[in-house]
Amino acid sequence: MKLTHLLTTLTALSLAVVLGACSSSSATAAKKDGTVKIGILQLINQSALNDARKGFEEELAANGYKGSKIKIDYVNAQGDQSNLQSMSQRLAADKNDLNLAIATPAAQALAKADSKTPLLFTAITDPTSAGLVTDTKAPDKNATGVTDMVDVKGQIDFTHKLFPKAKKIGLLYNAAEQNSVFQIKLAEAEIKKLGLTAVVKTAATTNDVQQATEALAAQADAIYIPTDNNAAAAMPTIGKISQKLAVPVVNADATMIPIAGVATQGINYEDLGRQTAKMAIKILKGKKVSELPVEAPAKVRLVTNKTRMAQFNLTEADVTAAAN
Repeated sequence: MKLTHLLTTLTALSLAVVLGACSSSSATAAKKDGTVKIGILQLINQSALNDARKGFEEELAANGYKGSKIKIDYVNAQGDQSNLQSMSQRLAADKNDLNLAIATPAAQALAKADSKTPLLFTAITDPTSAGLVTDTKAPDKNATGVTDMVDVKGQIDFTHKLFPKAKKIGLLYNAAEQNSVFQIKLAEAEIKKLGLTAVVKTAATTNDVQQATEALAAQADAIYIPTDNNAAAAMPTIGKISQKLAVPVVNADATMIPIAGVATQGINYEDLGRQTAKMAIKILKGKKVSELPVEAPAKVRLVTNKTRMAQFNLTEADVTAAAN
């Protein structure tokens, strides 16, 4: 009986080991074959931010994250702070593999709601002043990503070369957006350095953009618009005023040139989204957020609007010369 009992016990133990190994193997396989979950929180519905999301999703799909391999939970706060808070809490509860925040307020809301899920951000100008990282080279708050910081000094110089007779440069932005405030300070400093005058107007909401732009057009010889979300959302209005009152616009965001601007050396938000997706893939493959420094835009494009160039008597040669 003892020998039989011993054999029975050994058989049971062996079976348990085998089943345990199979179970572990199955769990590993399930993890490898499982669906990647990504949450996306976007501040507002406007073309630049939409392009950033489009580029992000397309780059993921190009690398195999498509169909049943990925589940994306996309939410848009429509510029509402209470929406940002509730949507951030929802994404935090979902326990995604990573979350993406598009624009500064969205990133701040997600970072506050969720300190555990890896957080990527894009379309953010200054993540340090936004409190998302202490050191962009060594992210320390479980957040990293790609900024949309452009060469503001270079763009003001570009504007001055395009329109050398312009003595007053208009600046339009939302004073509640940290990224816009940061850019406007740089722009004002460069305008002063060039011996020109800055005319500054703010627009707290998209509804304020028309009045602010009309006021700028009445006082300035040319208008420079940073990567500001309110201005971007109301860019068709800015374009109509620019055309009607014959005051040229130079945008920091190359995406906006076909809508309102004359030309720019700026970034393309679809490129920005693709660049951010490449960081996401590294995280999904095991990289820690702290191992991925914040990146600047990899590409800067010279973009022109031929119709508006003609309105202001500019040639391709003029634009190329101003860019160099």
